Amino acid sequence: MAFDTTLQRPDPNDPVRYRPPAPVADGDMLCWRDAIVAEIDGFRPLGLDLFRPAAAPIPVPVVIWIHGGAWLMGTNKREAPPLVHGHIGRRILEAGYALARVTYRLSGEAPFPAQIHDVKAAVRWLRYHADDLGLDPDRFAVWGESAGGHLAAMTALTGDTALAGDSGILGVSDTVQAAVVWYGPSDLLTMAAQNHPQGLQDHDAPNAPESLLVGGPVQDRKRESAIASPVTYARADAPPMLLAHGEEDRIVPVGQSRELHDRLIALGAPAELRIVPGADHCFVGVDLDPLVTEGLQFLKRALAG
Repeated sequence: MAFDTTLQRPDPNDPVRYRPPAPVADGDMLCWRDAIVAEIDGFRPLGLDLFRPAAAPIPVPVVIWIHGGAWLMGTNKREAPPLVHGHIGRRILEAGYALARVTYRLSGEAPFPAQIHDVKAAVRWLRYHADDLGLDPDRFAVWGESAGGHLAAMTALTGDTALAGDSGILGVSDTVQAAVVWYGPSDLLTMAAQNHPQGLQDHDAPNAPESLLVGGPVQDRKRESAIASPVTYARADAPPMLLAHGEEDRIVPVGQSRELHDRLIALGAPAELRIVPGADHCFVGVDLDPLVTEGLQFLKRALAG
């Protein structure tokens, strides 16, 4: 299915408001840095950095990378230290994909659903400008880790159906065609019950990242917590998803990925689960390179059409 990338401008009185910046050559890449995808009253502008292999035949598929940080911290400007060892950004580009690093409001700036609204604004911006950027609007994937994995799953499961928000470019599809979810929370209400025996967090505590995300203790805000949980949106026609999780994760319980995978499989959705023996959060304790390779192989299959 082809998406219409020539729909509504963000502001008919200011048609260049969200125009891409001029690309800059950087070695074998073209780079669009600090592109503004949405402006929200009272908050900083939301941006992204886009990198595209200069020699790749266009249009190219794009991987939208969503950083982690417990929804409390993090930036699109660098990879988390454990991930640097897997050279994930470089590996994505070497595989022939464009790479978009997106920003979103943190929980100290705004509660959920602001974060998913911001990611979807980035998806719409990329699709709207796909022709100018050399991107294939029919081959969009999200890849996220930890809190970013949660947002990747939410993006994949709610495309064109919910939680779109009203910022940035509207009238353009926010669907993605594949998702790689690394150790992401899937059900905020079951995290405490699934905790590792040496778990480092009480996920029901008032100051837990999950509670800060939804504006109060998750068990006291069951409706808000369910709205913020990917399992709520599991559906048979979900795009292909690869869920990968360390078996010894002491921050986000491995049961979170099992729960979402089982829900998707029960509905007949194309989901794969990879439990990594001996790995803690961020896959600490194991070699990242094979896991990056596995993610890239999954995307090659999922985006082949």
